[in-house]
This record gives sequence, structure tokens and C-alpha cells, in this order.
Amino acid sequence: MTTTTTSPPRFGSRQRLTLFVLLGAGFMLSVDFSILNVALPETGAGVGLGSDGLPWIISAYALPAAGFTLLFGRMADLFGRRRLFLAAMALLTAASLLGGFAVNPEMLLTARVLQGFATAMTIPAALSLLTTMFEEGATRDRVLGLNGALLSGGFTVGALVGGALVSVTSWRAAFFINVPVAVAILVLTPFLINESRWPSRVKLDLPGAVTVTAGLLAVVYAIIEENLPSAVVGAVLLAAFWVIELRSPAPLAPVRILKRPTVKWGNFAGLVIFTMEPAMIFLMTLYVQRVLGLSPLVTGLVFGVPGLAAVAAGVIAGRFIGRHGSRKVLVVGMVVQGLATLPLVFVGADRMALAILVPALFIGFFGHVTAIVAYTVTGTSGLPDEEQGLATGLTSMTQQVAITAGIPILSAIAATQAVELTGIHLALGVNVVVTLASVVFIWFGLRPRADQPTTSAPVATVAA
Repeated sequence: MTTTTTSPPRFGSRQRLTLFVLLGAGFMLSVDFSILNVALPETGAGVGLGSDGLPWIISAYALPAAGFTLLFGRMADLFGRRRLFLAAMALLTAASLLGGFAVNPEMLLTARVLQGFATAMTIPAALSLLTTMFEEGATRDRVLGLNGALLSGGFTVGALVGGALVSVTSWRAAFFINVPVAVAILVLTPFLINESRWPSRVKLDLPGAVTVTAGLLAVVYAIIEENLPSAVVGAVLLAAFWVIELRSPAPLAPVRILKRPTVKWGNFAGLVIFTMEPAMIFLMTLYVQRVLGLSPLVTGLVFGVPGLAAVAAGVIAGRFIGRHGSRKVLVVGMVVQGLATLPLVFVGADRMALAILVPALFIGFFGHVTAIVAYTVTGTSGLPDEEQGLATGLTSMTQQVAITAGIPILSAIAATQAVELTGIHLALGVNVVVTLASVVFIWFGLRPRADQPTTSAPVATVAA
């Protein structure tokens, strides 16, 4: 038996430029999201929006970003991925200019809604272009790993430099920073990326599109506003969507795809990953500032520096997947994410707790991003190119809904306790239990089946 050494895939100059464009778009969105979070109080004050209205700066973005991602992912398959990507960059440019020049709450919130739409268009279009341009296996795994690294790097850069940038200039910089990057992408994309075309055009499943979008909007709104009637309406609409997809001759999301173990369990993993870790970061941000009494600048360093581990994880996660398969890497990444949160359940009110917090964040962020890359690979594997927009739309939708849901859910758990630190401990305990329990289901849900081809096996060699 001969052993073949695995060499990292190499990219040509055109491929590098293409990656710069597609990955740069995601990096830009993550930097912008992080900077705007830092600048929320200044942004609200700048347009006369009171403290009660500040959550809507986030919610106005989250609703369309979560509610329309699946629809736009499928539209990318049917009507052209490059076309949708370019339209998203144009919309983002206009929305960022509107937000940067906003003089009242209406202009600001309209800009945030439009940015949410641009995000819902950009992420599945860019990801599906990546997954169709780079073949499944080690090459695609590395590309998706780089994507995870840059997304994490964007959040880290935003956390580290956001406060300084806003302090030196103004909150408007959080919007204007997007414009030159988006314009550069608009100029470069037509020269680097070909339009996706399919010989047989399929009409958009309008009833399915309406029910799933309205259902997701209702569910996300219910989570944000803790509105039970909206949750019921959302559940009914999503049930109607399932029935429609069973009967539609050209479904928006074919049930056969939704039933695939890789799609089903991959997206379940993504839901857990993105619900728990961002909520942990939010709770520990409150802990660092309110319990330990540290400044926002120091808080940015506490979370930003460990973010470098997340960038490293994105770079090497693809190699892990190439050697061990996405199932093992996904489960191990989630276990690391969960176990790294466990020590935080016991931190006290003394600043010596930073000696536990910072290393736990380093380890947890590494596991978190490793799991993100593995879940993206899992959720998009084994599907033909014409359905990659749908697959990436599903993974992107899962991410947006989970991020939106996690913070209010765990915050509500924490609020059940009279003492803030006790409430944080309880919520983090739930975080750990849910993450580790989910790992068991995911491990068995993704086990190889004799009647299905293996899609996540390690790739032995890669052509240079």
C-alpha cells in the first residue's frame, strides 16, 4: 500500500483576484456589522433616535437579512449569480450612502433595511459562486476555510478598530467605509467572474417564496419583540411552505434536498453554532463591562485579540476537513466551542477572572470557526451546481436567523435571575448543555449510510 502526500491546493492569479472580490465582500460586511455595533449609541444620538429605538438599528437590518436569504439564494440559481451579486453591491453602495448622510431616524432605519436586503443577496450569491467555481473536495474546503477566516477577521478588525475609527471621525464612518470597497468590487467583478447560465429555465415558485419569506420574517420579528402571535403566524406560514413544496412542480426548496442528511443536520449544526456563540459573546460583553467594570476600549481588546485564533482556525480548517472529513471536524469543533464555554459558568466578580476568560475565548473562537467551516462544507456538499444557490441560501439563512435568535433567548434566560452574574451563569450553562447535547444528534445524523454516496471523505491528492 502506497501513501500519497496531500499538497495544499494552489490558485492561479485570476483565481486569487476572484477570491479577493468574493471573500472581500463578506469581509466588508462583517467589518461593517462589528463597527456599527460599537457605534450604536453615537449613531442613535446623531439622528435623534432615543435609547429605546437603538435595538431597531440592529433589527431593521436583521429582519430582511434573515427573512430573504433563502429566496435570494434560489434566485441566484435561476436568474444568475453574478447578476445578483452585482445588484447587491450596487444596493449596498446606495444604502451606505443613505445611512452616512442620514439626518433623521427614518433615513437611518431605511438605510439599515436596505443593507439587510443587500446582505441577503450578497452572502448566498458569493458563496454559490465560490462553491461552483471551485470543485468539491480539498480546493473548495480551503476556499470555504478562507471565507471563514476572513469573516472572523472582519469581526475582529471591527471590534479592534471600530471604536477608534468612530472616535476619530464620527459614526458616519461605519457607513461610508463600505462605499469604496463596494465600488471596487462592482468594477472588478465583470472582468473576473462569468455569469452562471442553465439551459433549462425554471419559473420561480411564487407561493413558496411568499410563504417562506413571510414565515421567516414573522418568526424573526417574534424573537426580537417576544411576540407570541407573530410566532404562531410564522409557524403556520412555514408549515404552509412545506405543504406547497411537496406539491409544487418547480419548488423553491425541493423537499428531497431538505431531507438530505448533510443539508438537514448540517443546517441544524449551524443553527446551534450561531445561536450559542454570539449569545455567549454578548453575555460576556455585559459581564466584562457591568460586572468587572472595564471600559469599552478594553472590552474590545478582550474579545478582539482572541479573535486572532478564529482567523487561524479558518485558514487551517479546510486542511482538517481534507484529512478527517467534515463530519468529524464539525463535531470536534462544536465540542471545543461548548467545553470552552464551560469555565465561564463559574467566573466571579473579581478581575482575576480575565485569566480564565481570555484563554477560554481563544480556545472557543478556534472551535467556533472550525465548526462554521465544517458546517458550510457539510451543508453544500453532494449537490449539483444548479442547486448551490439554494444550498448556500439555506446555510446563510440559518446563520442569520440563529444570530438573531440566540441573544434574545439567552438574555431572557439570564433575566430570570435577580442577580446579573447569576443570570449570566445560568444562561451560559444552558449554552453548554445545548451545544454538547446537539453534538450527539449531529454525529449520528451524519453517519455514513450504505444507500448514499459519501460526500465528505478526505481527498488524497490535489492537482497544483
